[in-house]
Amino acid sequence: MNIPANLKYTKDHEWCKVDGDVVTIGVTDFAQSELGDIVFVEVETEGETLDKEEVFGTIEAVKTVSDLFMPIAGEVIEFNEEIEASPELVNDDPYGNGWMIKVKVSNPSDLDELLDADAYKEIVG
Repeated sequence: MNIPANLKYTKDHEWCKVDGDVVTIGVTDFAQSELGDIVFVEVETEGETLDKEEVFGTIEAVKTVSDLFMPIAGEVIEFNEEIEASPELVNDDPYGNGWMIKVKVSNPSDLDELLDADAYKEIVG
């Protein structure tokens, strides 16, 4: 299982790539493998400011639909439209072309609460 050391993680299996005050968010390799074949990703919160733990979208696989939770508070400034047309990118490249949203951070201390790669590895075994 791929858990890049340069990213931060949540217990809900999202990853965060911090670049200044903008954070790119997607689902982890573990999450996409548990979900199975991704058939649809819906994010209708672009342009909205959401609190930490709020639902920013949904991800649909062949066998289930799951909510996607904000790991940090912030404004959703971009949605990866490529995954709308090609949701399989989440399966094929979860840490690259399969990213989901970019968020402008509202509360920088939220970043301190994210897990590092080692702590995330303990959760997923």
